[in-house]
Amino acid sequence: MIPITKPYFGEEEQRATAEAIASGWVTQGPQVAAFEREFAAYVGAAYACAVSSCTTALHLALRAADVGPGDHVITVSHSFIATANAVRYCGAIPVFIDIAPSTYNMRPDLVESAVTDRTKAVLCVHQMGMPCDLQAILAVASLHGLKVIEDAACAIGSEIQWDGQWERIGRPRGDVACFSFHPRKVITTGDGGMLTTNNAEYDAKFRLWRQHAMSVPDTVRHKANEVIFESYAELGFNYRMTDIQAAVGRVQLGRLPAILELRRHIAMRYLELLVDIPGLGLPAEPPWGRTNWQSFCVRLPEGCDQRAVMQRMLGAGIATRRGVMCAHREPAYQREPWLFSDQAGLQQGSGSHCAALREGERAQDHCVLLPLFPQMGDEEQDTIIRALRSGLDV
Repeated sequence: MIPITKPYFGEEEQRATAEAIASGWVTQGPQVAAFEREFAAYVGAAYACAVSSCTTALHLALRAADVGPGDHVITVSHSFIATANAVRYCGAIPVFIDIAPSTYNMRPDLVESAVTDRTKAVLCVHQMGMPCDLQAILAVASLHGLKVIEDAACAIGSEIQWDGQWERIGRPRGDVACFSFHPRKVITTGDGGMLTTNNAEYDAKFRLWRQHAMSVPDTVRHKANEVIFESYAELGFNYRMTDIQAAVGRVQLGRLPAILELRRHIAMRYLELLVDIPGLGLPAEPPWGRTNWQSFCVRLPEGCDQRAVMQRMLGAGIATRRGVMCAHREPAYQREPWLFSDQAGLQQGSGSHCAALREGERAQDHCVLLPLFPQMGDEEQDTIIRALRSGLDV
């Protein structure tokens, strides 16, 4: 079986884990602090705060942006369900707008019509590592005084052009960027997340809230020469990353340039070898964005049965995934409140189909993600391509 992806681990990660365990400090500690410093330096942010997942990162980012019950957050349904869920954790209501079929990202021209007097933030997504049009989104958000939070779960190592210069996603152009280290991502700590920001007040809140809003961190108490009793002045969460995870993350971050080079090579080879399949839609980078190729997404020719193609490839020993889900089509969001924006203004969402979100629905129904991981050799990739051609009967 050729998997959809696999972590790129070696002996360095094993040694780092063993050293963290041998140190006796395995929860949030010096390895986490070092990982945060190195991650901030890599993306060009003033601050980086490690947490237990990107979902928890999104929750803290929205909370710091003062998103609360009844507020509106403009976002996309076409994303992993955590994007919408994080809005609901705050008691706020996601306002879904559609995506551009070329990049699978939020359409900036639809943001304006979704703004109301209850809108607090825009939660944009760099889907599958492909940068969204952040500059255009920020232009609209600034007109209305809205916070911009980037769901950069898939986007570590992706780049965007800003004032003629290339910079990495995570250098905060919005207010906060949130990353994932799940095993499906380009680098992994098993699970985990990171928030980057240039806002010192936000960073202080993240660090407080991730550890139950404890007034004195345990790292300080353990070093103290006198007895210290901590207090808990507000509601906090257990959103910490462990030192074992951070030790792995530091090694993975060091591997990232090589990982990106390998992923790009594989993606370019896919593009070269699939271009002759009639009607097959291939991914393309916008002139102002560079993806990390976290996923390789193809749009099937018109009339193809997505499930049948995937099943035939599975029968040939090839794991695939369907196009990115749409939260509004899931049973949970037949119960959870959501709104959508169209020419008639904001409307209450219900049901699993929404004409105003048709591009997101089409992407879910007609796209397939092909395997892509750094260890993939030409022979494996050729096997995948043959299986896809067979599944498409070409």
